[in-house]
Order: sequence, then C-alpha cells, then structure tokens
Amino acid sequence: MSPYKQLTRSNHSRMLAGVCGGLGEYLDVDPTILRLAFAFGFFATGGSVFLVYIVMAIVVPAEPLNA
Repeated sequence: MSPYKQLTRSNHSRMLAGVCGGLGEYLDVDPTILRLAFAFGFFATGGSVFLVYIVMAIVVPAEPLNA
C-alpha cells in the first residue's frame, strides 16, 4: 500500500466515467453528494463544469483492477 492517497477514477462506484466515485473515495465523501454538486454546477455555470468533468475523465487514471 502506498504511503499517500492517489486520486483515481473508481471502478466499482461509477455512473459515467467514475470521476465522482473516485473523488468521493479520495475525499471520504459520499459520491452522490459530489454528483449532485456537479449537476448543480452544470446548471449554475452554463455547462463549464461539464468540461471539467470531461477533462478529469481523461486525465485522472483509472483505479487498478486488483484494488
């Protein structure tokens, strides 16, 4: 086990790309709260948060299958 936490996209708590599931595991927050925050941010910012989600889905590595 590594001595630090690493942000990864979740394999088991995912709805689209696993970004909110991975953030939830990293921040120790329920992923549903983060999904609601992303949905609210989508409407509040006119869709800019969607671009952040897409970039995170591309940049953040997926969780290893053996984890």
